[in-house]
Amino acid sequence: MAKTVPEYFEINVVPQHKDDIHVQKRLFEEKYQTTGISFEDVSLTRRSIDARKGKVVFVLRYQLTRDIHADNGFKNLKKLPEDGIKKVVVVGAGPAGYFAAFQLISLGVMPIVVDRGKDVRNRRRDLRAIMQESIVNEDSNYCFGEGGAGTYSDGKLYTRSTKRGDVRQILHTFCHYGADPKILIDSNPHIGTNKLPKIIEAMRESILEAGGLILFNHRMTDFMVEKGRVKKVHFAEKPSIDCDAMILATGHSARDVYNLLNKKEIEMEAKPFALGVRVEHPQSLIDRIQYSCESRPDDLPASSYSVVAQIDGRGVFSFCMCPGGMIVPAATSSGELVVNGMSPSRRDSPFANSGFVTSVELDDIPKEFGRDSFCGMRFQSSVEKKLFRNGDGSQKCPAQRLNDFIQGRTSKDLPECSYVPGIYPAPLHRLLPDFIVKRLQGGFKEVGNRLRGYLTNEAVVVGVESRTSSPIRIPRDKEKLHHPWISNFFPCGEGAGYAGGIVSAGIDGVNVATAVSKILEIDN
Repeated sequence: MAKTVPEYFEINVVPQHKDDIHVQKRLFEEKYQTTGISFEDVSLTRRSIDARKGKVVFVLRYQLTRDIHADNGFKNLKKLPEDGIKKVVVVGAGPAGYFAAFQLISLGVMPIVVDRGKDVRNRRRDLRAIMQESIVNEDSNYCFGEGGAGTYSDGKLYTRSTKRGDVRQILHTFCHYGADPKILIDSNPHIGTNKLPKIIEAMRESILEAGGLILFNHRMTDFMVEKGRVKKVHFAEKPSIDCDAMILATGHSARDVYNLLNKKEIEMEAKPFALGVRVEHPQSLIDRIQYSCESRPDDLPASSYSVVAQIDGRGVFSFCMCPGGMIVPAATSSGELVVNGMSPSRRDSPFANSGFVTSVELDDIPKEFGRDSFCGMRFQSSVEKKLFRNGDGSQKCPAQRLNDFIQGRTSKDLPECSYVPGIYPAPLHRLLPDFIVKRLQGGFKEVGNRLRGYLTNEAVVVGVESRTSSPIRIPRDKEKLHHPWISNFFPCGEGAGYAGGIVSAGIDGVNVATAVSKILEIDN
């Protein structure tokens, strides 16, 4: 009788043996000796933590080495010829834009990447300005600039779905440019805010060495369309650029770009998004809840959580959870308050924060904001401005202790918080829209039933978390990926409504660049 070989192999090891190959080999061979598969025949493809039974173990998943896709990341890009090649303007130097540039180069097309913000190193000055002085640079901030929003938001790489494209191509590329190879196997991989900038710089240099062009401080103000094709892209106080095609990869917060498209009567549509708060606990408390121990052992990472609930028929869920991290100001214009989270690679802050949001469907949006493609953006912006006006004109955020928020009472004082601009006691339960508050309150209660100790006034709720995704989608052809009536205009990534994070944005950039090359081949 033929031996049955499983699709994958799993063993459990205690934390102190998570990197001990000898112990892993012994456990593997004891469990799978009847299959005829040896430890030398497999490779580790996934590592996760299971603490559900009060005893923490690492779950190691292996696959046959022969069944694993080889390293196909972008590296050693071939130099582009200097003359006679097509040129594509890529608007946005985030993951969608940079991976589109990699793919264009690999297909023999020259990318001209333009970004309204600064390079990743000089961008830091503007981050310090908003953190320490509440000065918002509308072209360079936590959302705009080289690397996009994810560069200074932890570099989370949680997307694992292969339906849209090759996840490992994105991960292998990051590894080639300096990321820890553990991102290939960890169930919740992240690069770290302190390490990602250097990786982004290395990716930039690779694009430039191959013959691509990257221009910072280039805010797109218009583009010329003739006979259904983009011919030229215009910028504020910079020369215009002629192109054979344009990829629009501006991220989820470029509201001026949506206004430009609307002015040019380019079709767009409202889409659901999410809105809520940041909730921050002491990391030690989350560790006690998740690991069932008084203090976290050195061989365990700062613990995280992921929760989903249904309240009144709508999803309420944690988003962008940052163990050992900090809350940061993510406003892109003066007169608004927006928060996000980030953490360094070591995740060694004493705080654990997470977005806690509810889905906002089009039917949820109050009628006063209209029912056109901009209704979600107007509603999103109104909440951000209301919370800003409640304060003193700085980036200080209104906040409540968690139980006070649930009970609908203003906190008399607040616990220590990682948010550098500062927080102040305020009735978030009144400042946020009623339907958002009711769902969040119900969601917190449900999470409290699952994670004992989570509901505590040691935790603080800070608002508002509103930039989880774009409230607008730019339509495109399902197969050719260009706009329905502009044949060389390609909406791409989060800002166009087709991605939700670094990995999915990178995949969309690759897919769109491939589609661009096919259009350009037709032109030839």
